[in-house]
Amino acid sequence: QVQLVESGGGMVQSGGSLRLSCAASGFTFSNYDMGWFRQAPGKEREFVSAITWSGGSTYYADSVKGRFTISRDNAKDTVYLQMNSPRPEDTAVYYCAGAVKGLGATYYSNRPYHDTGAYSYWGQGTQVTVSS
Repeated sequence: QVQLVESGGGMVQSGGSLRLSCAASGFTFSNYDMGWFRQAPGKEREFVSAITWSGGSTYYADSVKGRFTISRDNAKDTVYLQMNSPRPEDTAVYYCAGAVKGLGATYYSNRPYHDTGAYSYWGQGTQVTVSS
């Protein structure tokens, strides 16, 4: 019954912008920290961003800091990823994921919420392709 459904992916030019959405259902959204991960062909899934259950704290991979913004609307059970100034190297399938609140912070002391093992729920992914 648990579902995370990403949308908003597609093709975008370098220097443009794109907003991804992830709609959650089947669980108490506000009890979960949420994250965005991405995976390019032949590559391992990597951390992009995370936001805590209330939206009080956010975390970003170094590669996207200053360009991407994560947010959430608990009234709508939705988490977003605003992608500004995307680059070709941002091309990947983007996944949203949910982790029981606080769990992601226990996996790393210096990089909280980075580990995929903290997340119990995953969406199907949405393709983002950035052209130069």
